[in-house]
Amino acid sequence: MRAPIGDFDTATPAPDCLDELTAPVAGAVRRWSGSVPVEQILYVETDPQWADTAVFVEHYGRELLEQSANCVVVAGKRGGESTLAACLVLSTTRVDVNGVVRRHLGARKASFAPTDVATGGSGMEYGGITPVGLPESWPLLVDSAVVDLPWVLVGSGRRRGKLLVPGKVLAALPGAVVLDGLGTPV
Repeated sequence: MRAPIGDFDTATPAPDCLDELTAPVAGAVRRWSGSVPVEQILYVETDPQWADTAVFVEHYGRELLEQSANCVVVAGKRGGESTLAACLVLSTTRVDVNGVVRRHLGARKASFAPTDVATGGSGMEYGGITPVGLPESWPLLVDSAVVDLPWVLVGSGRRRGKLLVPGKVLAALPGAVVLDGLGTPV
């Protein structure tokens, strides 16, 4: 199958390549109950040496810069309590951690979660964290600009491989809250 975006050799429906996904992502695909058929979530094989956004788009297509989203884990703290949340913003923006995220979480302070906390809590590799398969106890904050895209390139849970997901699907994931202004220009 040809990928709907980017210059990839093939795109495979995620249910047909569960062995390529981390356990949490594969589990989410197996349990899928969204309004869009799970076969519309596509997996594309990519080389981990090109996983970082700048070199990735040079290799797989410059147009992907405008069609990619980054998923980062943040920690909000208030009164000794810490809340983890995932944030999904366009690759051309950065997460407004100290504004939108902090206010939404009702936190006194918010910052990016340490790598070991993000990877340990999600069961995914650093640089490949995806909104598909995150712990259901984590809020998933999604920038409205991501949801508006017909197709979005996101991580697959690993540095090797990516998922192509219809934007509207991301708004329907467990714990998802769509927010305007979550991503701010770089």
